[in-house]
Amino acid sequence: MKVDEFDFELPRDLIAERPAVPRDAAKLLNVEAEQFHDLVVRDLPALLAPGDVMVFNDTRVIPARLKGRRGEAGIEVTLHEQIALDRWKVFAKGAKKLKAGQEITFAPGFSAMVEEKGEAGEVTLRFNRAGPDLVAALERHGEMPLPPYIKREGGADERDRKDYQTVYAREDGAVAAPTAGLHFTPELLAALDARGIKRVTVTLHVGAGTFLPVKVEDTAEHKMHSERGFISAEAAEAINAARAAGGRVVAVGTTSLRLLESAADENGMLAPYAGSTDIFITPGYRFRIVDLLMTNFHLPRSTLFMLVCAFAGMDRMKSAYAHAMRHGYRFYSYGDSSLLRREGLA
Repeated sequence: MKVDEFDFELPRDLIAERPAVPRDAAKLLNVEAEQFHDLVVRDLPALLAPGDVMVFNDTRVIPARLKGRRGEAGIEVTLHEQIALDRWKVFAKGAKKLKAGQEITFAPGFSAMVEEKGEAGEVTLRFNRAGPDLVAALERHGEMPLPPYIKREGGADERDRKDYQTVYAREDGAVAAPTAGLHFTPELLAALDARGIKRVTVTLHVGAGTFLPVKVEDTAEHKMHSERGFISAEAAEAINAARAAGGRVVAVGTTSLRLLESAADENGMLAPYAGSTDIFITPGYRFRIVDLLMTNFHLPRSTLFMLVCAFAGMDRMKSAYAHAMRHGYRFYSYGDSSLLRREGLA
């Protein structure tokens, strides 16, 4: 498909710079077959049925943006894919001037060696810290990797360290937040439990590639960056049991959906999963397991807008986005949310 088909005009003042307070006070657009209902996120439990299973991504965002120096030259890198305990693929500003074997110093005693250069500003770095020691160094010297459309003078601030993290984040490794999950509060999770909604966590470590623009003219030519995902035996069993009992699978965010769709077999059954996925979902994809999707409002021409068009129908989503803009919904990572039904689902 032509990428131009997924374009739309978005006023700059609809891009959220900060999240709603409290988190579950954000708007929620309930998208049904022919109707749009303007609600708030805390209304979510009433939209679901006892026996439904919600799937949350429990990845935790690490402060993955680092500023350092190579000699006199300033270098900024954003980690996006871990390939070993001490090695990451990164996007680097000024990558053209970097060469294999050069050292970048981020702080006294904290540095990395350039191992190889890839395409489009991608570089592989080997840090002088590994595992938990590397995460500790990132927590001390790194910044939260806010998306490029959030304009913050001086970069991410201390408030972002809390705001750009879900309340249930547990597994270190993401360099972008699973933003649909940012709307949940302990009170909302308790309300879902009281409603009889099953809650399950999976892990997909979201990479910075999620923000990269689609630069090709045809979707068939776009290559997704790979991300690591994990589904435990207990989570797979709980989701399979809910489906067998007639419950719907509700993915909280496109990250949960992409992991579930990567792991499910042709019959929509799950087994434990540990591996990488570069799944790219566009209209025409046959969904195997996800029935409902809670997700924020995405960038024009982005792989995520393509995904929601594939899930709920292109015409329906273009109408939903037009409705959202007319009614002042806030877009992108810190913005408002929507609840979508898979096309053809009653």
